[in-house]
Amino acid sequence: MNIRIVKIKKEDENVIIGQSHFIKTVEDFYEALATASPGIKFGLAFCEASGKRLVRHDGNDAELEKRAVENAMNVGAGHSFIIHIKNAYPINVLPHLRSKEELVNIFAATANDLSVVVIDEGDQSGIIGVLDGYKPLGIEGNIDIEDRKKFLRDIGYKR
Repeated sequence: MNIRIVKIKKEDENVIIGQSHFIKTVEDFYEALATASPGIKFGLAFCEASGKRLVRHDGNDAELEKRAVENAMNVGAGHSFIIHIKNAYPINVLPHLRSKEELVNIFAATANDLSVVVIDEGDQSGIIGVLDGYKPLGIEGNIDIEDRKKFLRDIGYKR
């Protein structure tokens, strides 16, 4: 048994990593993402766990799709998927992904630096967890609370 940490390669996009259970994941997730948010750009990749055991992929942005495929190959965990998105946020697309019958689990949805903890045992690999962002440096105070509230209103998520 071997445990490894895979750093997810990304630029300024958000990444969603999860687990699904069926080959139709690629087509269903494509439809879910395309209808979730106007102007969304994305690439997705799914690691098939049996049969030909290919990384299945699709997207509407060639660079994001290429990055998703590269990261999926590096993670290499059966039935895992990775989605790279721009011009939308995970909050916009997660409900659409969760409505798909084949979705099993979401491990991360983030713009932070991200690493995936993978365990390998012979021909099998699985995601144990993720490292999302960094450790806290303190506890928010009154000014931080006001800044948080202001930020949410500035970006339109609160009134």
